[in-house]
Amino acid sequence: MKLTVLGAVALPIVAAHSVQERHNFARQNAAAAPASSSVASVAASSAVASSAAASGSVVASGSAVASSAAATFSSLPTVSWSLLSTNPTAVPISDLVPGTLTTQPQLGASTTFAPGTQPTVISNAPPLPNWQTLSPASYPTLDRAPPTDSPEVQQWIKEVNASGIAIPNLAPTQPGGCAANPQFAADQSRCWWTCGGCVRDSDISDCPDPYTWGLTYDDGPALYTPNLLNYLDQNDLKSTFFAVGSRVISYPALLQEEYMAGHQIAVHTWSHPAMTTVSTEGIIAELGWSKKVIKDVLGVTPLYWRPPYGDIDDRVRAISKAMGLEPIMWTRISPTATFDTGDFNVAGGTTSASQVLQNWQNIMGNVSTLGHGFIVLEHDLFAQTVDIATGYILPDALAFTPKLDIKPVISCLNKPMSDAYLETNDNSSNPLPTASSVNPTFSSGQTGSAQATGNTSGNTATNQSGAVAVGVSSSLFMAGVSFVAFFAGLAVLL
Repeated sequence: MKLTVLGAVALPIVAAHSVQERHNFARQNAAAAPASSSVASVAASSAVASSAAASGSVVASGSAVASSAAATFSSLPTVSWSLLSTNPTAVPISDLVPGTLTTQPQLGASTTFAPGTQPTVISNAPPLPNWQTLSPASYPTLDRAPPTDSPEVQQWIKEVNASGIAIPNLAPTQPGGCAANPQFAADQSRCWWTCGGCVRDSDISDCPDPYTWGLTYDDGPALYTPNLLNYLDQNDLKSTFFAVGSRVISYPALLQEEYMAGHQIAVHTWSHPAMTTVSTEGIIAELGWSKKVIKDVLGVTPLYWRPPYGDIDDRVRAISKAMGLEPIMWTRISPTATFDTGDFNVAGGTTSASQVLQNWQNIMGNVSTLGHGFIVLEHDLFAQTVDIATGYILPDALAFTPKLDIKPVISCLNKPMSDAYLETNDNSSNPLPTASSVNPTFSSGQTGSAQATGNTSGNTATNQSGAVAVGVSSSLFMAGVSFVAFFAGLAVLL
């Protein structure tokens, strides 16, 4: 069964990767150094569309069960998908079973670089540091909210206070998302992206030029990232990788490989919390440690970041600006519709690969109606997300007509790669944020300043035994789904 081709009608994509459902999922198993992650809420498309509406004939199609937050996998409803092209060596959709680990070969890092190697993609970049000298003991516990009373965080707090950028005096939200925070969700002056879909001019959600795709992957580097890098290299594609600090210290050689291949590296926090639930000091710690570990591995400091789950409001925006970071989101076409593939949920068992491909079709059905380019949410943390990307989504995108211009977000903004990092940005085409340039974009709440608390953690969300508890609005998603860690026994990649 193939989906109906609906021409140029713009069809909504329901936001999926956000903090809508409460769940607990271990991001890091004590017995394994490699990455694992909390599983976010379920993907649910409100309509169907085919990318064939914009071009050529469909050469691949399928039908399988899709997600239902209240159901087990065996009772998930059936959905269908049709793509313009697939990878001949793609892992069959039938093998991408929700809630299980796939075991296809891991490629491993293809290239390692000697300390002092000079990057060639950015001519004025400093030489690579020696990541082998890094000690994990010098960084916070993996996948836990960093303490806020460390000397490093105390220094970053002072720098935020001295930045001249006023931090709105907005209380952190409570875990549980929109349903648990009705007053905050209704407060439009807060501009909470998660609840209500508020977007500020400072949020990078689109590429300016039509049919340009700002390619992004979140939550790595991880075990199957090399498989993705191999496909990108074979097809001369570059991406933006939003790196979690805890993954960077676990896989430093992989991060260097991404960077040296010409991909953009950006910040994705240290422990992947819902950032609006975190105290001001805790946010500073999350961003500061992620920036630091990336610089320690690459020699450069990113100037861009993505909030986990897209969870950002004006307080979080201001803090990130004060720390020299601009937020990159993903395309939103309505308060409840975003370009989210929902791929993150396959490993957690709450959606199927076929549902992800239907979500992707819906996205492509909207591309010709936008009038500008777009950014899509995908992940490189799990084998399933990489398999879906390299086997199905990317081949389909490469076959799309008119031809898509696929590139990192910094490039889709028509800026040189050097503008992505503090040490290589000459401040000409991408001026660093200042109090005068940033304050006008924030209008909610009374201003305040970050203050050291002396607490061991500034994170207000529940973090126990390496698990992250997050939540979001029940207006979009069914609540009550919980997930169990299934990453024991993963091999260490490096």
